[in-house]
Order: sequence, then structure tokens, then C-alpha cells
Amino acid sequence: MYTRRAFLKSSGLGLFGIGLIGGIPAFVAEAVAREKNNPLYSKRKVIVCIFQRGAMDGLMAVSPFEDPYFREARPTLFMDAAKSGSGNNLIDLDGRFGLHPGMKAFETVFREKRLAIVHGIGSPNTTRSHFDAQDYMESGTPFRKNTTSGWLNRAVGLLGHDNVTTPFSAVSLTPSLPRSLYGDQAALAINDLKNFKIQGRGEILNQNAKTFEDLYDKTKNDLLRDTGKESFEAMKMLQRNLVKNYKPANNAVYPNSSLGNSLKQIAQLVKMDVGLEVAFTESNGWDTHFNQGKDTGIFARNVGDLSKSIMAFWNDIEAYQDDVLVMTMTEFGRTVHQNGTNGTDHGRASCNFILGNHVDGGKVHGAVDMLAKENLEDGRDLRVTTDFRAVFSEVATSHLKLKDNKMLFPDWDGKGIGVMKG
Repeated sequence: MYTRRAFLKSSGLGLFGIGLIGGIPAFVAEAVAREKNNPLYSKRKVIVCIFQRGAMDGLMAVSPFEDPYFREARPTLFMDAAKSGSGNNLIDLDGRFGLHPGMKAFETVFREKRLAIVHGIGSPNTTRSHFDAQDYMESGTPFRKNTTSGWLNRAVGLLGHDNVTTPFSAVSLTPSLPRSLYGDQAALAINDLKNFKIQGRGEILNQNAKTFEDLYDKTKNDLLRDTGKESFEAMKMLQRNLVKNYKPANNAVYPNSSLGNSLKQIAQLVKMDVGLEVAFTESNGWDTHFNQGKDTGIFARNVGDLSKSIMAFWNDIEAYQDDVLVMTMTEFGRTVHQNGTNGTDHGRASCNFILGNHVDGGKVHGAVDMLAKENLEDGRDLRVTTDFRAVFSEVATSHLKLKDNKMLFPDWDGKGIGVMKG
């Protein structure tokens, strides 16, 4: 069982970034040139998921600034709100919640009711282990560790395209395949669209080959020799359609960051009409135990990168906005009280952001009680009042038009919270 392969369904090959200045290796380009082009796939609905690894402080991203208990709990981290959102003040969203000033890029789409926020979201499992919490969230089964598939892979299986397959239905712009995309359905992990090579488990394929058949027929590895051709189809499609000197639409400027670069490449895949339906990438560095900062510092830089990267992507794909939805997720939140090193520790509930033309936006959904000690989980944490499965299931079934959310989240039979229109 290969858990770090690029194609899970029938291929043992992977596409991995190597950072070559010259782009696609010459032997691959030559083999591609000998192949007949296939027609592109039609435009489809796309969900883009961004995992904020490390546990984002949802109470700092979207702060209940009118809560006196919160002000008391964070003497050096608390921020006031100003309706203008200027300076180091929160951006007043609704008189109760304020958006971190580093996320000012989100203000316009929130006012336009295209950005929804869900607060108090989290897992019913109370673990504060990053590894376990991420695993439970990505598998979609928060009380089962032996689940072999991820919820996004199961979503791909419910799309109903058995007769019109594409290697680009599910793509992760990460060095290796995330837990969310493990499973029986075809999924692809690409670190960089422009710079990659074909490789098996410890074996680079024959560089003297002149056709795609030669690339795997001559290998000594039985698995590679007998594998299907999905990997090569992917190579052909990228070689034919990839714009090496890509220029984003609407003068969109992506941050020069890992997340910004990943979302820029996802935008290219969306515009190529190669059949993309599920895209995944991640944002790291959210474990803010020390010197978290207020309007400057680690947290401010992270939320700035997140919001600017997402908005650059959103502006870049303007012509496709009706078909694309972006959703963030994080494994858990942070403690209500700041710690002794001007940071926050592992907590429970956080918040997430959902951007799309068909979301019930301009609202902070979910329930957040006053942060008095008696209302906190274990006397220290924001309680989880919205199971992440309620949101993920509603978003996926509504946007991707899935019909079986019981298969998507097999241990959950709850309802959505109304974050999607209709």
C-alpha cells in the first residue's frame, strides 16, 4: 500500500518538484512531443481547501472585542475595534466581532457578502495533539484512527465521473500527498507545476527513452512497468497547456510565499480547464506559543499572507468565480488566556473562512458565548459549538453537488449550519 504516491488509483508514479531552472527535463519534453494531444476537459465546480497547520488562534483572527472577559484574559494581546479598520485596530464586522487588521484584504468580500466566517468550529475529539487532530480532521472521522481514506478523496469518489476521468480531478500543491487525499480515487501531488520529474520509489525512469512506453516498459521495477498511463497523461496535459511565464489576470499580485505560489498554480489549473475539482494546499506556522504579537509579529504576518494570497487568487480567477469556492481549516484553536511568553497555547475551537459567490456571506456564523470562565471548556478554552463536519459536509455537498454526505463523513449524521445559500 503506497501512502505517498501521486496517483492512488492505479499508478505507482509521482510528480515531484526539483527546482530546475530549465523547466521540464528534455527527455520528458521529447517524449511528450511524440504523443497525440487529447482534448481538454470541460470546466467544473472547484473547491480549494487550505489547511492552516499549527492551530490558528481564531479569537485573534476574529475577535469578540466587546467581551470584557476577553479583554481581561489578554492584557497585552487584546485589540480594540475601529469601524475604519485603520492603524492597529480590528475591523469592526458587526458590532461584536472584529477582523484582525492584517486581514484587511478580506474586508471588501465580507461586505459584499461573498465571505462567510464560522466561529466556534472544531473537532468533537478533545485531543490537543497537532498530529492527531490534523489526522482526524483530514480523515473526517474524529474518533477513528484506522480510517484509510481522507474526506476529500471520498468527495472525489462521489463526483460521478467514472466515464470521464482526468488525472487532475484532485490536485495537492504540496511536496507529498496530504492525508485528506489518501484513498482509492486518483489524486496528484505536485510541488511545482513547472519543475518536476517522473520518479518511482527510489528509481528515476530511463532517460534514454524516446516514447512514454519506453519510459516505463524498460524499467526493472515490475510495479512501474505494469502501471497505468495516468501519470503520462498528466505530463502531456501540463506540457501542452502550462504557461511558463504566467501573468495573473486583473493585475493580481500574489505574495512571494509558499501559499501565494501554490494558489497561483492552482489558478493556472483552474484556467486550463483540465478537469480540476478538488485542490488542496497548506499554510504553516500557526503554532504561536511565543511572542504572538498584535498588529505586527508572527500572527499578523501569517494572517496577512493568508488573506492576501487568497484574494490574489480570487481576483486572478474572476471569470471562474461562480464555479470556485475557497475554504480554510485548522486543527484546533488557542487558549482564551494568553500565556507567560506573550503567546497562546493549544486550545479547542477556532474559526474558518469560506469564500464564494454562493455562500451566505457577510456574517459570522456559529455560536460564541461570553468568555467567562464558567462558559469555557475545561475552564480555559473556547468551546466547540460547531462540528467541523457540519461545515465541510454542507460546503462540499452544496458546491460540488454531492448527494451522499453519509459516505463523506460516515460517523456523522448531523445537519449543516446554513453557511451556503439555498
